[in-house]
Amino acid sequence: MKKRIGIVFGTRPDAIKMAPVVLELRKRSDEFIPLAISTGQHRQMLDQVLQVFDVRTDIELDLMRHNQTLNGLTCRILESMDTLLAENPLDCLLVQGDTTTAFAAALAAFYRKVPVAHVEAGLRSHDIYQPWPEEVNRRLAAVVTQLHFAPTPLAAENLLTEAIPAQDVVTTGNTIVDAVHKLLEMQTIEHPLPEGVPDDGSPIVLMTSHRRESWGVELENICDSILELVECFPHIRVIYPVHLNPNVTSTVEAKLSNRDRIHLIPPVDYFQFLSLLRRCYLVLTDSGGVQEEAPIFHKPVLVLRKVTERPEASLLGMAKIVGTSREMIVREASRLLSNEYAYKTMAAGECPYGDGRAAARIATALSRWLNGERPVLHDSEQFQGAASSEQVSMGSDELVGHAVEVSGEDLAGQAEGRGDSIC
Repeated sequence: MKKRIGIVFGTRPDAIKMAPVVLELRKRSDEFIPLAISTGQHRQMLDQVLQVFDVRTDIELDLMRHNQTLNGLTCRILESMDTLLAENPLDCLLVQGDTTTAFAAALAAFYRKVPVAHVEAGLRSHDIYQPWPEEVNRRLAAVVTQLHFAPTPLAAENLLTEAIPAQDVVTTGNTIVDAVHKLLEMQTIEHPLPEGVPDDGSPIVLMTSHRRESWGVELENICDSILELVECFPHIRVIYPVHLNPNVTSTVEAKLSNRDRIHLIPPVDYFQFLSLLRRCYLVLTDSGGVQEEAPIFHKPVLVLRKVTERPEASLLGMAKIVGTSREMIVREASRLLSNEYAYKTMAAGECPYGDGRAAARIATALSRWLNGERPVLHDSEQFQGAASSEQVSMGSDELVGHAVEVSGEDLAGQAEGRGDSIC
């Protein structure tokens, strides 16, 4: 008998990462009846992504409200998903990542005794306020999950450390790599530079910063570092798609508007962003997703956060956690902009987050799991990754329980003690 699988998503990253899974389940129509469910957390941004991937939603909940609170959104998702599950019996509900949609939908399924499978399970920063509220969303979803699709060996180890039975954890790779590979095949990410940005061959520093943890003084520090970098390196251009949240725009515009070679642009769609990522020289970001995407294109990443739940690239030297200290950001960016060996070393290596076959592994494991087969994937069938606690030295002072942490003041002080120059 075919298995009815619900696939729920609400944000643009959800949809991007779930699209390969939906497509894979629909290819296996002899086994699955997939039901794509959108909560509409990112209404307009969802539509374009789904259209490009040729994924239609079967049920639209349209729960987005202007100035919504997390409590209000959680309540609406719980109530709507409860009604949906009562009217649409499922053999399993797939949730993705760390969004409010993932947590609340998983809880609603648990209340209805619908088995939950969690795509991108096991990422941990070990700090409930960084990223906020995503770290807790992901942890709480894990409590009611029965099959955990960990994207990397480190994520799987996090789950095992939390006493999740090994037979319930499968390492698949991250579906974002599947999605980007498909878009490259479709040639949908070839776009000119944004209007107003000269295509003169200047090295591009691609910048994103919008997280709640960075609002205020932290974001001011980040902006000050950009001002210093363009002064030190007159040949570079900085492109910064600025988030529309007033807490971001007020600071960024006050600090960076009308500055030579700093291009503040409106938010771009996902395909335009990937085009920028592919063309840029260096990435500065506080985004979790960008930390996964940049290594696909072999772009060094400086992470504008004090802790990350995605430490694999940092462990392999493809990314570096620099926090929000102006001195540290400028120092590390300057090193990459002036030292070709340092740059090439950081740009080398395979993406540690996936190999483009995550969705196929998820579908195979789901089929076997629902049919009572164990193991759902043999060790040789799982994604091996490039970073695990056995393969990567854990002696770094920046590594704490698989979370990479940095204190901007401490590291700036260490650099000053070595006599390093900023420019």
